Amino acid sequence: MSKKRNDIILEKVNVEELAAEGKGLSRVEGKVIFSEFTAPGDVVDLKVYKSKKNFAEAEVLKFHERSADRSEPFCSHYGTCGGCKLQHIDYEVQLFYKAKQVKDNLERIGKVKLPAIKPILGAAKQQYYRNKLEYTFSDRRWLTLEEVRSEGVHNKDALGFHMPGVFDKVIDIHHCYLQPDPSNAIRLAIKAFAQEQKWAFFNLRNQYGFLRSLMIRTSTTGDLMVLVQFFEKEQEKINALMDFLSTKFPEISSLNYVVNKKGNDTIFDQEVITYHGKPYIEERMEGLTFRIGAKSFYQTNSEQAYELYKITRALAGLTGSEVVYDLYTGTGTIANFVAGQAKKVVGVEQVAMAIEDAKINAQVNGLDNTSFYAGDMKDVFTEEFIRANGKPDVIITDPPRAGMHEDVIRTLLNIAAPRIVYVSCNPATQARDLSLLDELYEVKEVQPVDMFPHTHHVENVVLLEKR
Repeated sequence: MSKKRNDIILEKVNVEELAAEGKGLSRVEGKVIFSEFTAPGDVVDLKVYKSKKNFAEAEVLKFHERSADRSEPFCSHYGTCGGCKLQHIDYEVQLFYKAKQVKDNLERIGKVKLPAIKPILGAAKQQYYRNKLEYTFSDRRWLTLEEVRSEGVHNKDALGFHMPGVFDKVIDIHHCYLQPDPSNAIRLAIKAFAQEQKWAFFNLRNQYGFLRSLMIRTSTTGDLMVLVQFFEKEQEKINALMDFLSTKFPEISSLNYVVNKKGNDTIFDQEVITYHGKPYIEERMEGLTFRIGAKSFYQTNSEQAYELYKITRALAGLTGSEVVYDLYTGTGTIANFVAGQAKKVVGVEQVAMAIEDAKINAQVNGLDNTSFYAGDMKDVFTEEFIRANGKPDVIITDPPRAGMHEDVIRTLLNIAAPRIVYVSCNPATQARDLSLLDELYEVKEVQPVDMFPHTHHVENVVLLEKR
């Protein structure tokens, strides 16, 4: 290899497998090479653009052989948009490597004794499976190389997704395969209407403009939520867009807007104005109703979330006599879902707003055996708290990608519940936590679940039993 980065060309490299982030993994002269948009079995020429001591990252210059595991990408934005990056690989092959990712993490990081890992549960839908998408308005559209070379590009407005690695450039999305109709129709109609009115799309770098972002939420009940975020409070324009949407899309059951002049577009500290319909939509599972507001967290794949929750409940082994603690309960979805088979469920979550949603959902479903508390996990679990709520027979924990804080794990070891069901969206941090819990608990079952087809993400559910 040449020492100059731009001169490092690797010829006829065999892509051996998929790495954790969905990149192809090759080995050249003992060095690991990662490449995007490759598949195991590809033979390619690579150009290295980043080289470290133990690994390098490269882009494909030429294909000599294409893997038999390849599929034809279905989206015109493939290769530019940061989503659905594995659509060039057969779905069954994706599942194989996701299951391998779980196994490798548990073995290499966790280093705990494992039972046979159950086959990964794939998603019935590999397209149009998301119930929520967020789009960004931008006056600095990402231009193709052909457009850059052309002098005739005048319209640079975009309504779409951020270009990976470039915060102030947005890819204008024509059709997205992630969310069912009328999601695409609503986005395209809003963009066309705004351009007809000559309204200013947001400039992310310099923070000016009128239109800022768009959120669309759908549900299996047929409910539909739309929230438009504006940077300026120009009420006449806001009303015009809201009236246009309610007329053109009468199926919108919750039409909302936010005026946000902050430096970021998060809305948790902003007032949401419901212009038409209800301030929430509803999702249903097994006769339970879950209200989802504009600020509520809810699993973005409703149908696969149901499968995930059924697995969680089954591994909890509930008979109706158990006290269950649900950690990182969010809006209480899992807590309320398992409540019908438990004596009592106690949900704990750091975000106070989410706890209020959890309480509402319990009330909507007439559940009188749930209680919810807001606070830091390591501070909530005092001896007084456990005396008041009862010592748990089962603990369900579903932390964010960073996993559980070491203080929380220490608290779990002190509580010493007979069973823990650990739901994770990051097998690496889950494996780290399992190694800490290993002093008291044994892994009894492992069940990977694919929530997000065509991405490298994988969920994993582990049952731990006290030794």
